[in-house]
Amino acid sequence: MAAPGDASSNLVYADWPAPDCVTALVTTRSGGVSKAPYQSFNLGGHVGDHIAAVAQNRKRLQALINTPHQPQWLDQVHGTRAVEALPGQGPVEADAVMTSEPGLPCAVLTADCLPVFFTTASGDRVAVAHAGWRGLAAGILEQTLAGLNVPAQELIAWLGPAIGVDHFEVGPEVRRVFMDYSAECGSGFRPSEMRAGHWHADIYQLARVRLQINDVSQVYGGNFCTYRENERFYSYRRDGITGRMVSLVWLESR
Repeated sequence: MAAPGDASSNLVYADWPAPDCVTALVTTRSGGVSKAPYQSFNLGGHVGDHIAAVAQNRKRLQALINTPHQPQWLDQVHGTRAVEALPGQGPVEADAVMTSEPGLPCAVLTADCLPVFFTTASGDRVAVAHAGWRGLAAGILEQTLAGLNVPAQELIAWLGPAIGVDHFEVGPEVRRVFMDYSAECGSGFRPSEMRAGHWHADIYQLARVRLQINDVSQVYGGNFCTYRENERFYSYRRDGITGRMVSLVWLESR
C-alpha cells in the first residue's frame, strides 16, 4: 500500500482500451523531494530546480515503475522530430518517442502542453508525443504517426493532462495557423469574452481534429485541466516557474 504523499498513490493512468501489455501513466506533483516552487515531484532538469533533487525524483520514479530499462528522456524543443527509443541512450533532441522494445519507457515532460499517447491495437508498438500548440500546429502528431509506421486504423490514442480551454487564451495568429491547416480546426476555438480578437483554444479538440484527419479514430481522454488542478498538476501558464510531470508509456514483457 502506498504511503500518504507517495507518488504511487497519485499517478494518473490512461483510461483507454489498450492491450494488457501496455502501461501508460502520468505523474503528478506529489511524492518527491523538490522544494518550492517545484514542489515536490519535479522530473524536469531544465527548469531551475536543484540537480540533486531532480536526480532523486527520477530515482524514485524508476523504483516506482520498476522497468528493466530507464526511460528514454528527450530534450524537447516544441518541434516535430520523433525518434526511436534505445536502451541506455541519453537524452535526444526530439518531441516524440516510440518503441517496440519491452520494458523501455517512452517519456515526455509537460506542464500545460498536451501529452498524446499511442498504442497499436495488438500491443506491439507504443509512442508518446509532446504536443504544445506550436508542435501540434507544426505536425508533431503526423511525424509520430509516420514513425510508428503502422496503419492509422490500428492505433489507439489517449490525450493526457493539459491546459483546459477556459484558461488557454491565444492571439489570432495562433488560430490562423490551425485554420490554414483545416477549417475543421475552427471547432477548437471560441472567442475570448475579455479580449477582442483573441480566442480560447481547446488543445484537446485541436489534437482530435488532426488525429481524425489522419485516420486515427480511436481517441480517448482529454478531461483534465492542468491550470485549474493546482494541487495535482504543474502549470507553466499559471505559475511561470514550476516543475514538470512526466508521461510514460511502455510495453510489459510478455
